Amino acid sequence: MRFLQRAFTIVGLSLNFGLGLVTASVSASPANPVAGIDYQILQTPQSTDFSKKVEVIEFFWYNCLHCSVLELMMEDWVAKQGDKIDFKRVPIQFDPHFLPQQKLYYALEAMDQVPAIHKKVFNAIHVQHQRLDTDATIIDFAVKQGLDKAKFTDVFNSFSVQFKAQRAKQMQDAYKIDGVPMIAIDGRFMTAPSIMAATMPNAAEPQLFAATMQLVDTLIVKAAAEKNRMPAPPAQAQAKKK
Repeated sequence: MRFLQRAFTIVGLSLNFGLGLVTASVSASPANPVAGIDYQILQTPQSTDFSKKVEVIEFFWYNCLHCSVLELMMEDWVAKQGDKIDFKRVPIQFDPHFLPQQKLYYALEAMDQVPAIHKKVFNAIHVQHQRLDTDATIIDFAVKQGLDKAKFTDVFNSFSVQFKAQRAKQMQDAYKIDGVPMIAIDGRFMTAPSIMAATMPNAAEPQLFAATMQLVDTLIVKAAAEKNRMPAPPAQAQAKKK
């Protein structure tokens, strides 16, 4: 499956990232990661809120098989993080025809249906081989999941959903996302199974995904420690003085 703007092959995965290709023959170490080998540092850090939580963003595409595999472990992983992280999903748009699936995700989010239906979308596409890539097929799918057609259609075509899709594209460009799945940590660090594949060339896919999430755990700890050393923003600093 081609799910990238520009693709190359690493261990059978067609993956390419604007952050730079890493080909070092070094063993990956999720517990003691090395910048530029196990993960990348964004040249231009992206803003997050100033809470003590670490922001974690999963960039994904419903048609991406590897995103589907990652999603199988993501729900339990997020639950185990508790209140340490602020987790977000961002559906990407490499081409205008990706827009209906972006709108699908944000419509589900607006209707509080992500927990119930998000994984069913992946299953429909990758297991049942349904094509969910147009407004009509997506609305039909939503109705089959028990959602009211008129209400879903209204939300799906709403200004707020359109705005979130546009914002997702802006975030994708700001983070220089060229391939998915990709995970961003605290607006500064980026990693993905493809990056782990470069340093674990003989690893099976489940091992790569497990190593990726272990690495994300390590980067969350790193980001949290650095957050605690940062001075509070002026508004927060003044509040503490009161």
